Amino acid sequence: MNLKNYLKDKCLLLILHLVCMGVLAGFLRMTGYNSGNVILIVICWLMILCAWLTVTYLQRKKYFQEVEQILEQMDQRYLLGELLPDSFRLEDQLYRDMIRRSNKSVIERIHQIEDAQKDYKEYIESWVHEIKAPITSIGLLGENGRKQRNKADADALYRESFRILSLENQKIENYVDMALYYARSEEVYKDYLIRETDLQSVAYEVLEKNRLLLIQNKVKAEVDCKDMVYTDRKWIAFILNQMILNSVKYKNDSPEFHIYTERGEHGVILVLEDNGVGIRQEELSRIFEKGFTGSNGRNHERSTGMGLYLCRKLCEKLGIGIRAESEYGQGTKMMLEFPVSNYISRE
Repeated sequence: MNLKNYLKDKCLLLILHLVCMGVLAGFLRMTGYNSGNVILIVICWLMILCAWLTVTYLQRKKYFQEVEQILEQMDQRYLLGELLPDSFRLEDQLYRDMIRRSNKSVIERIHQIEDAQKDYKEYIESWVHEIKAPITSIGLLGENGRKQRNKADADALYRESFRILSLENQKIENYVDMALYYARSEEVYKDYLIRETDLQSVAYEVLEKNRLLLIQNKVKAEVDCKDMVYTDRKWIAFILNQMILNSVKYKNDSPEFHIYTERGEHGVILVLEDNGVGIRQEELSRIFEKGFTGSNGRNHERSTGMGLYLCRKLCEKLGIGIRAESEYGQGTKMMLEFPVSNYISRE
């Protein structure tokens, strides 16, 4: 801050003082004061005004020099509001309070972005780790086929290899879908089309997609979804697919799935009921947390704890309720609740 800019900022105040001086001088002359006394009063006024302006200018210059010095020495300059020097001026105190509140909002936003980046980094690391398994299996199948000499054994091996290759390819496709939907989960609105959706056909579509996996695990599946809902078909298919994969992972010796709809108090509920190992009651409230695998994840296949977390995240974005009911050792019910919607898809 230089003197020229300071005086320019005080321009209105200086004009006010000059006008007041003129008015006072005129009044004093009209009341009989001689010119010498009037000039002396005006000179005293000007001296006091100049002294006040000088002291104020030096104080403000020193204050802003301190602020500038603090700013230059800071690595995280958005924290300036926390380090501003104390001032007796009301306007400085108000500015400092507003800057602090603004900085707090910035810091919270930075933490949100850092958390999102951390979550995404952790997910990509786990995704890469998971996708290595089917790729390794495909490589082993190719190596075994290359070493096979007997034609009859080779034909049998090829048939089995093709079946396993299809399963491993499906796993890769599922992992790729998870990565894709995770990346899109923050901006669902950009790829979201609400229209009347037949849950029966969605369920059949997902079961057909996982046909080889269900056959391999000897899963018996029944579908009874008579209700229509307004939602995005593609996103719901992905969520249902993750729920089915989770149920297959924690199946029992004679797995059965029952996919059906029922009318709830606030809308239509899509239920995936299985007779798998179930979930312990003390773990039930945490199954949608990021990275939570629970005792099932540790006792059975290695799990990343990302499937249900991603389902919950997408459901929140889509305005769909998701919850679970389970009895350990008896089975689990995964439920998606579609609220009554006034949206109508127009084509």
